[in-house]
Parts: sequence; structure tokens; C-alpha cells
Amino acid sequence: MWEWVWEGIRQGIVTTGYPARAETAAGVSPGFPSGLPRTFTDPEEAETLAACCPSEALVREGRQVIFRDQRCIHCYRCLRRIAPPQEWRWQGNYEWAVSPRPRAELAKKFDKSFRRSLHLRVIDAGACGACLSEIEQLNKPYYNMHRLGFFLTPTPRDADLLLVAGPVTEHMRLPLLKAYEAMPAPKAVLALGACAIYGGVFGSSFASLGGVSSLIPVDILVPGCPPPPLAILHALLALVGRAEPHRCESIASPQGGESHV
Repeated sequence: MWEWVWEGIRQGIVTTGYPARAETAAGVSPGFPSGLPRTFTDPEEAETLAACCPSEALVREGRQVIFRDQRCIHCYRCLRRIAPPQEWRWQGNYEWAVSPRPRAELAKKFDKSFRRSLHLRVIDAGACGACLSEIEQLNKPYYNMHRLGFFLTPTPRDADLLLVAGPVTEHMRLPLLKAYEAMPAPKAVLALGACAIYGGVFGSSFASLGGVSSLIPVDILVPGCPPPPLAILHALLALVGRAEPHRCESIASPQGGESHV
């Protein structure tokens, strides 16, 4: 007992220094493959690499293989099943937030009054539990999102941001829509993880809408399966103008064409 007490006194408060400084601790991110797109001399090599990906995050275009991070589920098949060339590396980054809106439009959503006071309502839209576990870490001492001015709220009527995890099952379609409509303006939506972005391994079916943007407009997306807590923090900081998103681009909806975000 006293050994644990002494260890706590010796270590003090252990909280990540992000975003003031980069986080270098091991295990804080599953990472993404780097060195892509890559051109192969042999088209069969490109086909072999792309074919090992079950979520089509790796796509062959001629002799080239490109990487779509929004579809990656961190299965590591590309790393484990293929003898990787020297150029093939795995980078442990975590700043993954993608905005479907132009940067200026995203910055206009929330003014400076939201930079240190943003309230989040989490919606489980059929998630497996992995993304929810990562969200839970944000409230614990190591990540401590309260220090950055981010807080959870139990009701959408007090929420500025709807944080949605899961592919949006048919049973959660109406509750999600009602939660969004109950939020005061200005309001934003964050699609967390591959399932919320495009349906993930569940896709679009009679039981799943295949992503949040099929139902409500989305302001920012966090790839990963599940995204690590630091990736979520980066998305929140980008939303309130305290960090730059990884990129801003149009996101295709699961039904094809451009989503209404």
C-alpha cells in the first residue's frame, strides 16, 4: 500500500504536454503507414500490396499504391503479411483531423469565446466500444481534456459539438437526428473513427447507414479504428482554431458523389 503512495508522490501529476509539445511516449498512437503513394516497377507487387488490405485503405492505381487514411482500420496486414521494402515505414503520428469544409469556413463556425469552453455530447450510434473507450481516456489524468477547455455534457441542449462514434445503425438514426436538432447554434459534428466516416467494416446495409454524413452534416472527421485520444484532442483543437487540421477536402458520401457537409 505504502509503495503505491510513495510512487504517486514521486511521479506527481503525469499528464501529456500536448499540444504545447509533441507527445513522444510509446503506445499513444497506432500510427499509419508512410511512404505512400509509391510506384512499383512490377504491377503485380502493387496488386499484392493493395489486395492485402480488407478495408480498401490501400488502392492500386496502375503501378502505384495510394493510401486512404479514412478507411484504415489498423489491422497491420500490410505490415505483417508483406516483406516491407526499406521505404515502407510505420509512423506513429496522431494529428489526423480532416475537415470537409474550407479552413476559413471551419474557423468561422466558433468564435474565440469557444476556444476554452467547448461542450461535447457523445453519441454511440452503434459503435463496437473501441472508440468509446478512447473517448473515456480523455477524461482521465493523462490526457485531461478539461485543461484545454473541453467538457462532456449529458444533454444535446447544452452541447456545442456532437461527437458521434459508430456506423449509425437503423435503430440510432432517429435518436441521432433528434440530438442534432436539439443542439443550439452554432453547432458542429465530429465523426469519430472509420465506422462514423464511411461505415467501417459494417459498411452500408439494411441495418447501417454507413456513416454520419448520410444523415447530418459533418464538420470534422478523425480517421482510425479506433482513433487514439491525441487524435481526438487534435480534432477538437482544430475545430476551435487552436490547431490546423491535417487537411481540408471534400468527403465522398457512402452513396457516391459529394456529401452534404
